[in-house]
Amino acid sequence: MKEIRQELLTGERALFQANDLKIYDSIFEDGESPLKESNNIEIKNSMFKWKYPLWYCEDIKMAGCTLFEMARAGIWYTKNIEVKDTIIEAPKNFRRVEGIVLDKVTLSNAYETLWHCSLINMKEVIAKGDYFAMNSADMTIDGLSLIGNYSFDGAKNVTIRSSKLISRDAFWNSENIVVYDSFISGEYLGWNSKNLTLINCTVESLQGMCYIDNLVMKKCKLINTTLAFEYSTVDVQAVGRIDSIKNPLSGIICADSIGEIIMEEDKVDVGKTKINCG
Repeated sequence: MKEIRQELLTGERALFQANDLKIYDSIFEDGESPLKESNNIEIKNSMFKWKYPLWYCEDIKMAGCTLFEMARAGIWYTKNIEVKDTIIEAPKNFRRVEGIVLDKVTLSNAYETLWHCSLINMKEVIAKGDYFAMNSADMTIDGLSLIGNYSFDGAKNVTIRSSKLISRDAFWNSENIVVYDSFISGEYLGWNSKNLTLINCTVESLQGMCYIDNLVMKKCKLINTTLAFEYSTVDVQAVGRIDSIKNPLSGIICADSIGEIIMEEDKVDVGKTKINCG
């Protein structure tokens, strides 16, 4: 493979349609779309300072790189990209990308990031920004730290482990989500979703887990969680206290104690839900 080392690359489409190339310690300065339509590229310890660096690309490996704030909308319509030990400061990255590996990546402005993507593997990722992972599918996530509202809206087939999510309206309209050993804080968690499973998680939420078709919670702590489960079908095994529940549609709820139970006969068939305390 051809190599480029310590180059300052400027101008639009600086390496347009590059193939079989290794890039080391280089800077992509001004100029849009420097690697558009490129294939089989390895990029190490390099910097991107302008817009749209990797569009319509395939088989990309990046390590030790930096995408600065103006490298916005940086990786779109690309297939098979691996990013490791990298800081991405720019928003709106990863759009309609298939086959993504993110390992020890910091997304300091993850606004509208990972939209309509698929086949994603994430490990030890830090992200801050609203609308993260909207309409993405087939995601395996371990060790995600996320601060940002409206995350995973419309996502499908997602497994999350050992993560921390501070996110209002997380998992809205989603399907087939399983979360293990994680912390989630945010109002209105999981509304309008289908098949949401939380195992050994700690949840803090106002009006969380409502309007859900098949909510499963096993060995979960619900801290400061009120008005939960409205119009949801539930199988809930909570550890400790649930502050209040309201109008679940059907199923079973088990907890050590429940502060308030609101069951309105004109809204739901109260006989379809079994509640066990202690």
